[in-house]
Formats: sequence, C-alpha cells, structure tokens
Amino acid sequence: MRRYETAVSRARGLGSAKNGFHHWWHQRLTALVLVPLMMWLGIGLALQAGADFEAARAWVANPFNATLLIAAIIMLFYHGALGVQVVIEDYVHLEGLKWFGNLAVYFACFLVAVAGILAVIQIVLGG
Repeated sequence: MRRYETAVSRARGLGSAKNGFHHWWHQRLTALVLVPLMMWLGIGLALQAGADFEAARAWVANPFNATLLIAAIIMLFYHGALGVQVVIEDYVHLEGLKWFGNLAVYFACFLVAVAGILAVIQIVLGG
C-alpha cells in the first residue's frame, strides 16, 4: 500500500491533511454501498410504475424494502454531505464561513434524512 504522507506527518501520526484519508475513505465506502442500493431502488421503483397507491405503500412497508430504503437514505445524505464539505473546503476561504457552511450542510442533511426515515417508519406502521 502506498503512503501519501511525509515522514514528519507519519511521525506525528497525521496524514497529508490531518484527516483527509478518513474523509476520502468514507466517501469511497459510501459510494460503494450506494451502487447496489441505488440499483435496487431504481429497479424497485420501475416495477412500481403504474401501480396504485396501496401497492406502492405495501412495497415500502415490506420490512426488507423498508430496511434498504432507510439504509439508502442514510448513505445518500451522508455521502452528499461529505461531497459538499469538500466543495466548501476547496472554495470557501474564510475559516468562520467554512465552519458555518459545513455545520449548516451536515445539519440540513441530518434533518432531511431524519424526515425521510420517519416517513418510511410511518408508512411501515400504516400511517
């Protein structure tokens, strides 16, 4: 395995950008997890084309589908937040604005993900 850090960074226990590898690795892992999840979701939604409301609700209410849908919601918003964080860190140069921007993105992604998860749970419970 290649090491992309300087000897000083290695001695201090830091990568080239302190936590850059961790961020990069999470971005790749979430992308890898999202590939089969999005394939499943795309096929599942395509199979629901033309179905009535109750059939679509029953599809979401299936425990297997609901679990994968919640996993997809979590992975999508975490992956998206990681991606937007990179954009903010690359293009926002004021440290305070950068910090606030990242906080706002993670907070917004968290809120929307929670709303999506609660919607799936409400469908599963029959509401």
